[in-house]
Amino acid sequence: NDVSRFVVVYRDSLNIAIVKNMITVVLCIAIIYFNSTLVHTFKKHEVFNTNPRYILYIHLVINDILLLIMFTLLQVLSYTIFTLHVSLCIILLVIAIISTLNNPLTLAVMAVECYVAICFPLQHSQICTVKNVTVVITVIWVLSSLSILPDLFTILATESRDFFHSRVFCLWNTIFRPPELEKKRDISNIVFLVIVWLTLVYTYFRILFTAQAAAANARKARNTVLLHGFQLLLCMLTYVYDLLLNGLTSLFPSGVLTIRYTISILVHVLPRIISPIVYGIRDKMFRKYLKKYFICADSMLT
Repeated sequence: NDVSRFVVVYRDSLNIAIVKNMITVVLCIAIIYFNSTLVHTFKKHEVFNTNPRYILYIHLVINDILLLIMFTLLQVLSYTIFTLHVSLCIILLVIAIISTLNNPLTLAVMAVECYVAICFPLQHSQICTVKNVTVVITVIWVLSSLSILPDLFTILATESRDFFHSRVFCLWNTIFRPPELEKKRDISNIVFLVIVWLTLVYTYFRILFTAQAAAANARKARNTVLLHGFQLLLCMLTYVYDLLLNGLTSLFPSGVLTIRYTISILVHVLPRIISPIVYGIRDKMFRKYLKKYFICADSMLT
């Protein structure tokens, strides 16, 4: 295939590989456990699963769980069996990519919900219904899926049948090899991020200048939108992953494995810690039910 690109892959020693995988697995399991507790709390109490705001939040948390599972699987498998069948790699990558794209879109919708609650309080209950939020979440999944479908169709049309039965080191560049797909990915990422940033900036300043009568609620909403902005900054690290990796490895070529691992943890794992904080710990109602859950868990263990 004349559009193939060679990807150089280095390997760690056994001891270093074990340490790196242990760190990844422990971090991811800890975050997944806490996020799963949030999902359990959400499902168990009707006060949450009938509230559009919490439905959007738990959608964000579920996406984080999916992303962490895919990241852990890809890393552990890459160290243990090194190469994967192309078909399996495509499935894992597609789930990870869709989950990654879902997050900024969900943050934008959550910011809009805050804006409607503060600036149009009388219309909030009519606009932000469970039905409407369900439709919006469906649209988010459709948009994210549509962004990856052209890539899938391209490799199905250009790659040979033998390629899909072969084994590769599972990276984006080893699967989606045509150079035009990289340009298309960059353009779609920019479009997504511009739309989300414009939404966040607009909603933040509209809430900022809202009526003084709602000052207390407006202040909390502003802080929430700022947190969404911080989350989005962390999400954006995914889009500069290759730039960071290439830049640092050109400066420190001997440390390519350490750099790749460190950037992967910073970009894919640590940002997932922020989502539980926004509502899981910061929100009074969620915090109250979480305390009860952990108190019960402690009493059962003792």
